[in-house]
Amino acid sequence: QVQLVELGGGLVQAGGSLRLSCAASGSMYRIEGMGWYRQAPGKQRELVAFITRTDTINYSDSVKGRFTISRGDAKKTVYLQMNSLEVEDTAVYCCNAEIWASPTDPVRDYWGQGTQVNVSS
Repeated sequence: QVQLVELGGGLVQAGGSLRLSCAASGSMYRIEGMGWYRQAPGKQRELVAFITRTDTINYSDSVKGRFTISRGDAKKTVYLQMNSLEVEDTAVYCCNAEIWASPTDPVRDYWGQGTQVNVSS
């Protein structure tokens, strides 16, 4: 059973920084990509940043130049360094991973439990 465990989040003042991490564990064949989504109250979930197995990176326009996504050496951990945080970044941030459980299973999405990021003015 694949699990995604997130760390980080919390309360920070506008202009500050936070770092999120997400580690995948369990039985798996290959991770195609990992990334972060967020959902603010009353809004739809949106992609924040995603990095593929081949290191292709995609950022939301709203975080480009402020957030940086990276992977750990073992490629089972993804980090999100968030700088110059704005009040509008307040949301629940969820880790997402596209994983092959085995060579014969289809790739599927896995989600972390979510971590709250609050940015105060």
